[in-house]
Amino acid sequence: MIKEEFIQLELEVTDWEDAIRQSAEPLLLGGKITSGYNEKVIETTKELGPYIVIIKHVALPHARPVDGVERLGMSINVLKNPIEFGSKENDPVKYVFCLAATENNRHLNAMAELVCLLDDPQFYYLLDTSQDPNEIYDYLSVKETLLG
Repeated sequence: MIKEEFIQLELEVTDWEDAIRQSAEPLLLGGKITSGYNEKVIETTKELGPYIVIIKHVALPHARPVDGVERLGMSINVLKNPIEFGSKENDPVKYVFCLAATENNRHLNAMAELVCLLDDPQFYYLLDTSQDPNEIYDYLSVKETLLG
């Protein structure tokens, strides 16, 4: 679900829409989503508000499978400068996990694995200090998380 090339560190973005577009880019290049997927995420977020900001400093941009998901995938993105998504409780966002979920239940397992990672201080430390996406990928490999 996550490949080394789906991990972006020190990502420079201008606003929350740019954060969504750039965090989805590896999934687009990897054939996980179609080109309209990220625009659907942005459109839905404008309609519903910042529902994608799921906990303090973390956004999980996603849309329905019919909105352009080809295969299950997730990108991990650490923003160089945290940005506002409009969530009073959880802004600013520093970590963006862009999810392309398919119709099957595999994405539920991925969500459970992600929840465990988001409760892991070592994972955040690695995101904050790593200069190499391979370090994060290796950490996920050891934990046998989100790579399936």
